[in-house]
Amino acid sequence: MSKKIGFVGLGTMGLPMAVNLNKAGFEVIGYDAFEGSREKARAAGVTIAGSLQEVAEKSDDAIVSMVRDYAQNVDVILGEDGLLSAGPQNVTIIVMSTLDPDTMNELQAQVQENAGVTLIAAAVSGGATGAQAGTLSIMASGPEDQVNAARPYFDAVGSNTFYYGEKPGNSQAAKLVNNLVLGITMNAVAEGLKFGAQYNLPEAELLNLFTVSTGDSWVARNWDSVSEWTADTALAVLLKDLKAAHLKGLEHNVAMPFNALSSTLLFDSMGQAPRSHQARTAAGSTSHGVQEARRHT
Repeated sequence: MSKKIGFVGLGTMGLPMAVNLNKAGFEVIGYDAFEGSREKARAAGVTIAGSLQEVAEKSDDAIVSMVRDYAQNVDVILGEDGLLSAGPQNVTIIVMSTLDPDTMNELQAQVQENAGVTLIAAAVSGGATGAQAGTLSIMASGPEDQVNAARPYFDAVGSNTFYYGEKPGNSQAAKLVNNLVLGITMNAVAEGLKFGAQYNLPEAELLNLFTVSTGDSWVARNWDSVSEWTADTALAVLLKDLKAAHLKGLEHNVAMPFNALSSTLLFDSMGQAPRSHQARTAAGSTSHGVQEARRHT
């Protein structure tokens, strides 16, 4: 009989992760707040629960939370109709969302007030492509025995799992470190290609050069997909992490000037306008359209 694992958050990352858990022989009991996401998951073979309480009741020993942020995790786990309202026993909640280190530790402290439930953190890197391929890098932290017990689940969705100690927030710190380096590298590759364009150097040949030379990086090797990231999806999420890292650096008096600069330049380097600018532009266009309509009525 297949072991049942709960999975909350069946979006761009969560759905392929849930599918890979199914492929590995686990029965996923899934839930998402949006009907469209539930329908996609159901079509992909995921068993869909009618509520968070049902997820908790049907899961054997673990429930993954892959929702967007701290507020959503609090609602999913601790809310009036959340997972803990079902009174689960001997269950580990695996938070795979990206939070900042302190809020993750705070979340664990709140969960620990409920006997029979343990929380561990397992932030991921690799994006939607890695989620689909089952090659995510997983940064885990929390009680080591609980992390080790969850490794079969991690192996189903990723190719590398790293352990960063007892505090769940350490997982998030590792994710911020990784994304800090990612953001700086994206700016560097974009800047290099911009400079090369001034001499009409073929971009593809520069990227080929990077991958076999000292300019190599994950960004260079995946530039075709990275260059398509947009202000309202992956770039917005990355910028959130860069800002979080900057604030933590200020809090701990750690100078990180390159992170601060890459945060400021990220959207410009990637040829994207920030969402606030897009909204103002759209609002201006709408206002202009209304004025034009009034002129003709």
